[in-house]
Amino acid sequence: MKDNSLELMLAETGDELPSNDSNNPTFASILERRFSRRDMMRTSLSAAVVGAFATAPVAALARPGFLPSQAAGRAAIGLNPTLSFDAIPPVRSDTATVPRGFKVQTLAPWGTPITGSYPAYDGVNGNSGEEQEQQVGSHHDGIHYFPMADDPNGHGILCLNHEYVDQNVLHANGPTTVNNRRPNADEVRKEIAAHGVSVVEIKRTNGVWDVVRGQYNRRVTAGTPCEISGPVRGSDFVKTKYSPNGTMARGTLNNCGHGTTPWDTYLTCEENWAGYFVNRGQRPREQSRYGVGTSTSRYRWDTVAGDEYERFNVTPSGASATDDYRNEVNGHGWILEIDPFDPTSTPKKRTAMGRFAHEACVFAMPQNGQPLAFYSGDDAQNEYIYKFVTKGRWNDKRRDPDMLDHGTLYVAVFHEDGSGEWRALDFNDPAFLSAALEKGVQFTSQADVLINTRLAADVVGATRMDRPEWGAVHPQTNEVYFTLTNNSSRTVADAANPRTRNAFGHIIRWREEGNRPWATKFEWDIFVLGGPETDSQILPAQDGPALDESNRFASPDGLWIDQNGILWIQTDMSGSQQASGPFGENQMLAANPITGEIKRFLAGPFQQETTGVVSTPDGKTLFVNFQHPGDRSGPRSFTSNWPDSGAVYRHPGDAPVTASPSGPRPRSSTIVITREDGGVVGL
Repeated sequence: MKDNSLELMLAETGDELPSNDSNNPTFASILERRFSRRDMMRTSLSAAVVGAFATAPVAALARPGFLPSQAAGRAAIGLNPTLSFDAIPPVRSDTATVPRGFKVQTLAPWGTPITGSYPAYDGVNGNSGEEQEQQVGSHHDGIHYFPMADDPNGHGILCLNHEYVDQNVLHANGPTTVNNRRPNADEVRKEIAAHGVSVVEIKRTNGVWDVVRGQYNRRVTAGTPCEISGPVRGSDFVKTKYSPNGTMARGTLNNCGHGTTPWDTYLTCEENWAGYFVNRGQRPREQSRYGVGTSTSRYRWDTVAGDEYERFNVTPSGASATDDYRNEVNGHGWILEIDPFDPTSTPKKRTAMGRFAHEACVFAMPQNGQPLAFYSGDDAQNEYIYKFVTKGRWNDKRRDPDMLDHGTLYVAVFHEDGSGEWRALDFNDPAFLSAALEKGVQFTSQADVLINTRLAADVVGATRMDRPEWGAVHPQTNEVYFTLTNNSSRTVADAANPRTRNAFGHIIRWREEGNRPWATKFEWDIFVLGGPETDSQILPAQDGPALDESNRFASPDGLWIDQNGILWIQTDMSGSQQASGPFGENQMLAANPITGEIKRFLAGPFQQETTGVVSTPDGKTLFVNFQHPGDRSGPRSFTSNWPDSGAVYRHPGDAPVTASPSGPRPRSSTIVITREDGGVVGL
């Protein structure tokens, strides 16, 4: 009998079943080969990295001059920001904690009415599915602020991702499940509505931000019609009973990180979407390589009667694909583009950018007359980092609304000497077809390549990474940073990388050849190794210091570089790492990319993830999300009461806040951080 215990566990938690069985080199093995035998005999990864980056031919990467020279034509930005606040210590308190001199308010928590009849949030009896469709969704994640012309720093549109739901908190009495089925259709309707994206107009009045009941507000949920664009559009891979011509898909799932475009649209990234589906028959490669389940789906939506729910069962049942939903899953795993300024527009799935567990998507600063480059990580164990380069060239005087439909998708290969290359996943590229043929893999079209992006990356020998998550591009230099959060499947330890089942993670960075984002070669190094004092290091190439009480962290996840050059780092610890130990609750730190100075700036309430950060153009208002506070709650027995307990934030030295099981229901929420003196946050 098949053992489905791991599959069942991952279906419950939302983590993806590891599915990369390629023999491509791991990042750990590349580091090992790069270091000398003497380095490998040392007692920590930190020591080995120091030795590696201090020697030729990549010594330039070890100096503060690693940053490429300023791109021509762009005004200087603060490359060496001063972090003027006092770092907060690790803390566990059921509230936000910020340095003295800063204040916090909540904005647009789960259940806030934003459209339709504006139904009020009901934290006792719970709202209906129909009401949730008119309210801010759950589990806030990626976030972006689009300023309005009348008052850019006090009036704008927030776009918020909603990654998933906690059924014990979402429903008044938890989910109803009978014999592994969901008999209450409205509960499922509510869960579908709580996913997706909220587009919310906001405005500041007398120093306080609030939601505007305006024309831009909308919800994009797991049931919203979306257009399929790019090379996969109209292909046999996406033809379904719902869309026989393969041009439409329903909904967006597991919206984790985000991105934007130079033409002011929002990119929401579909991450662990595979677990929402089940195929109890024979899985094709476009399902098995992504870990679509064979016994159950994550929320069992497929067990509810009705076309809008049965579509999550992708087991073939009809004579052809247009008779059932075998291809429904192929409409997910993409980057979805939303125009926040046009509430009547249909969101578009930009298939040219690849199909995988997108964590986030960031672009390099555009240069007139040159292609655009967008970076994205595949957040699963041993998966890859990708870059999409547009075919069209940027023109700041003329917008091409379909620029993301045409271009080349690349995957990263990190070499042991500090160099790297981008290998094209292009059906028309002879080198790609040759690599596929050598591995015994056949593709029939570019649509086939993109539907099977992971497999395409396997055949060209991409470097397996430790869960690539968010990326950040320096707004002046185009230097790229990426978080590698952790990797519990790493089982081979050595002196150069002693952290078996890498629990702490690190941040990698690279610069493209010639400071050209569209280049196919780059140089890389490591910015920081997360962990406790005994196993961590800042700027390893500089023989830098270990992390300490002011900045130690683990499992880096969210990442953003602001207009002043501050690198904001957010963490997503879970389990025992979050519940006890030296790191405290999940947090956000500020870093200077030049000097390596890192300070802890923010910590969140119990059991949340700190995720998503953006500011107003003047840098005086910072928007941050707290996701799933109290995620160990049971029905009507809560392990967090934030933010409705009344204690929204505290300062170091104030008494910590506790939680009551019978207290208010916890809610994901955006927080707004400002300085009490009205200055720029972080400086």
